[in-house]
Amino acid sequence: MAVYFHNKSSLSFVLGYLLLRNRENGSRNALKPMDSEQLREHGHRMVDFIADYYKTIEDFPVLSQVQPGYLHKLLPDSAPDHPESLEQVLDDVKAKILPGVTHWQNPSFFAYYPSNSSVAGFLGEMLSAGLGIVGFSWITSPAATELEMIVLDWLAKLLNLPEQFMSKGNGGGVIQGSASEAVLVVLIAARDKVLRSIGKKSLEKLVVYSSDQTHSALQKACQIAGIHPENCRVLQADSSSNYALRPELLQEAVSQDLEAGLIPFFLCANVGTTSSAAVDPLAGLGKIAKSNEMWFHVDAAYAGSACICPEFRQYIDGVETADSFNMNAHKWFLTNFDCSLLWVKDQYALTEALSTNPEFLKNKASQANLVVDYKDWQIPLGRRFRSLKLWMVLRLYGSENLKSYIRNHIKLAKDFEQLVSQDPNFEIITPRIFSLVCFRLVPEENHEKKCNNRNRKLLDAVNSSGKLFISHTALSGKFVLRCAVGAPLTEEKHVKEAWKVIQEEASFLLSK
Repeated sequence: MAVYFHNKSSLSFVLGYLLLRNRENGSRNALKPMDSEQLREHGHRMVDFIADYYKTIEDFPVLSQVQPGYLHKLLPDSAPDHPESLEQVLDDVKAKILPGVTHWQNPSFFAYYPSNSSVAGFLGEMLSAGLGIVGFSWITSPAATELEMIVLDWLAKLLNLPEQFMSKGNGGGVIQGSASEAVLVVLIAARDKVLRSIGKKSLEKLVVYSSDQTHSALQKACQIAGIHPENCRVLQADSSSNYALRPELLQEAVSQDLEAGLIPFFLCANVGTTSSAAVDPLAGLGKIAKSNEMWFHVDAAYAGSACICPEFRQYIDGVETADSFNMNAHKWFLTNFDCSLLWVKDQYALTEALSTNPEFLKNKASQANLVVDYKDWQIPLGRRFRSLKLWMVLRLYGSENLKSYIRNHIKLAKDFEQLVSQDPNFEIITPRIFSLVCFRLVPEENHEKKCNNRNRKLLDAVNSSGKLFISHTALSGKFVLRCAVGAPLTEEKHVKEAWKVIQEEASFLLSK
């Protein structure tokens, strides 16, 4: 249909109207990624969704029962061209994502070591995400740097760490993403410190020491730092010392390396090993490290949290001889992942090794050395406002409640240990110290190979039930089951139910 205009002004009016309407339609359809009212609406919906998840978390199989590649069959091959509703997305989370989740916060999760969540930790994480800062240097968000210094000093006091680890001197604390990052940065700092004094060409002579119970993160750190594989001394620990590293074994290895013209420079000790929660004798090891001018790092990723309790503080006696100390608040301190705490006595060893100062990062405060720039204490440049969640955990719960929380888990583990000990079909492999119990079905006629196979089958049967999730390790050639109590929702009834399932599956295996 033809449309005729009487004059140019009529045409201009219509064209203007159409253009205005198109603009209005466009503005209605334009992407507004941070609209405060949409955030309010969707944020409330998301909190409800997560709260409902925790309310029904025990209805899910603890260990995901899906097969590899399951999700590729359920989701489209490409991203949508046009927006979908939040309800559509959450429906897919329920139907497609949650079946593929292993539920770490389930009260019947007893595998590995815990990864704690809490309301306080969640709120801190939410606030951190909401503020959206990237706090690599002081000027990028002064509160992020200063709060981190303060809360790590708070926790250092709770752990009764030496004053050299506090921020008021040459030392201080920093939040890393994981214990793997923590050991890497101190290894690099130690490497560069020694090479500055003896020359960079001596890298091939540097030697690292640890027990065979030390986390594989140290091996990866050595690979990254260029330490020659043949210079990594992995010293054997056994049941005679409850899998702790014996100082005399370390001394022997160091003496042999010195005679060979090598340079001992780094020792990693453990407080709560990954396999069995063994505790190395820090004082004895530290004495050897000090006499040989080695960097002494203490990895207390799991058990460090327990050491805020006066009765467990003894397990880090000797930490005064260490150069660095690490614990994961995200393991057993109700602080959502990731939040790994690292303290050093000499912050300058870190900054000398890790600092960069390009023009675009220069500012008056940093240039005048008035502030800490945490970018120089870590591998990446960028960093989140992680101290908020630790600050909230400490403030909303208080240290006394946190101590009670840890003590309760240790009591529940002690109860589980007693249940195992009372069953003649099972044995405890190594004495429990914290909240980890290492146990297995006993061998028949001392046949270790058959015993290992039977325990492997028991592990598979228990985990396939979906009722609980435990993991395993190997100690002196034995296939050992691990029950680590530490999920925030775990109660006595969950521990008893777990043992009931284990006994039932064991009885079925033994009856074959």
